[in-house]
Amino acid sequence: MTGILELHGDRLRLEEVEKVARGTPAPAVRLASGARERVEAARAFVERVVAEGRVVYGLTTGFGALSEVVIPPDRIRELQVNLIRSHAAGVGEPLSEAEARAITLLRANVLALGHSGVRPVVIERLCELLNRRVHPVIPSRGSVGASGDLAPLSHLALVLLGEGEAIFEGERLPGGEALRRAGIEPITLEAKEGLALNNGTQVQTGIGILALLAAERAVETAEVAGAMSLEALTGTPDAFDEAIQRVRPHPGQRVSASRLRALLAGSEIRESHRYGDPRVQDAYSLRCMPQVHGAARQAMAYVRQVLEIEANSATDNPLIFPEEERTLSGGNFHGQPVAQVLDLLAMACADLASISERRIARLVDPALSGLPAFLTADPGVNSGLMMAQIVAASLVTELKLKAVPASVDSVPTDANKEDHVSMGVAAALKLRDAVALLETMLALELMTAAQGLEFLKPLRPGRGVERAYERVREVVPPLDRDRQLSGDIAAVEALVREGAFARIWEECGGAP
Repeated sequence: MTGILELHGDRLRLEEVEKVARGTPAPAVRLASGARERVEAARAFVERVVAEGRVVYGLTTGFGALSEVVIPPDRIRELQVNLIRSHAAGVGEPLSEAEARAITLLRANVLALGHSGVRPVVIERLCELLNRRVHPVIPSRGSVGASGDLAPLSHLALVLLGEGEAIFEGERLPGGEALRRAGIEPITLEAKEGLALNNGTQVQTGIGILALLAAERAVETAEVAGAMSLEALTGTPDAFDEAIQRVRPHPGQRVSASRLRALLAGSEIRESHRYGDPRVQDAYSLRCMPQVHGAARQAMAYVRQVLEIEANSATDNPLIFPEEERTLSGGNFHGQPVAQVLDLLAMACADLASISERRIARLVDPALSGLPAFLTADPGVNSGLMMAQIVAASLVTELKLKAVPASVDSVPTDANKEDHVSMGVAAALKLRDAVALLETMLALELMTAAQGLEFLKPLRPGRGVERAYERVREVVPPLDRDRQLSGDIAAVEALVREGAFARIWEECGGAP
């Protein structure tokens, strides 16, 4: 592990979530001392409520449609354990280890706010799971995104009890065995603690945060791929002029245009056709990159704002306000704010992929590109990159399906007590797939545009485009005759995913 991340409950950054989720090594996580004081104050109030025999939802009553059932004091521990066991009903393939770590971190952080009424030891055990790399096996499906992500979060909580399943040192084990090998003591749940562990939006939020950060790298990569395609198609950068953006000053549009100008600066290809080119203007997939890419940037900025708030919000029920000596039952567990923005981001990814596919189509079509058919010097015997556009077309259709919103759907549950739900995890899962498909699409465009540049040599593209071309060529040689393309696509896709193209505009002199 490297460094320490202290959890205060109200200041966790999205990049810190990704570092804990994906970092090798990852920072150690611990409860901040100031947060501990808040947690202890809330816990003391919960214990007083229970001792006084007050009837409070989730502390001394059943759950959901069973909230009218009062639980005697000697069965409160049983109530909390039964809640976790009964709600651990998830199905489907498990979430990835990175997603499980993100979810565990978020759950610990929101409990640290001190409005959930748990003991500090509950948060400390969640931190130990992270620090000792015990990853709960969390089935991906079964949450409707209201009353929290009940099923998947219950599978996380089971491991704290020494039940369920977890991955430790690459082996899938019973939860108790994983804890034993890692040297972690299981806990016994007290009043309110089971409900505090499984009542929240951390599953949809954790998956969404990792998808958003990948999408932010993807939109930067889209500028690089688009700039490379523009050069290969001998397009003009005039549409990216600051004056055009100034009179329609959407922030995302202005940023995209600025990135494109930086990537294309110093282009010999541009100078070769500055004068005497009969074309007046380029096709929309080239000319309108600032407008289309910029709209995606705007969407991502809004998604980031919502997820930053959600990562630092108390989302279980009831909430504890010890300074006011109140417990309040509300609906912060409802995932609608998160679900809606995850759907929006999936739509933005689909549109970025759609415009990328159109640029690929132009590159391989000699009637539109002025380049050899399918970017092979010997067409006919060789098919060149014919399949690159066909694969891209298949990805676009799948992305359009992923863009259909989940958050507009609602199926009443729990004997109609929970009569409107967000379907936030469904939104998160399809967003995760949409981002991965977009990354593949951009890899196809980068590979295709790099091949197009081969036919313009010895002219050199803009500095940023040349850097990107060199990175492609580090893993994929020029296509001089037909070969299997799957390995080439996968190699460039790996670079896209690790962010190899995302900061090229800055490397070539663009302002951050």
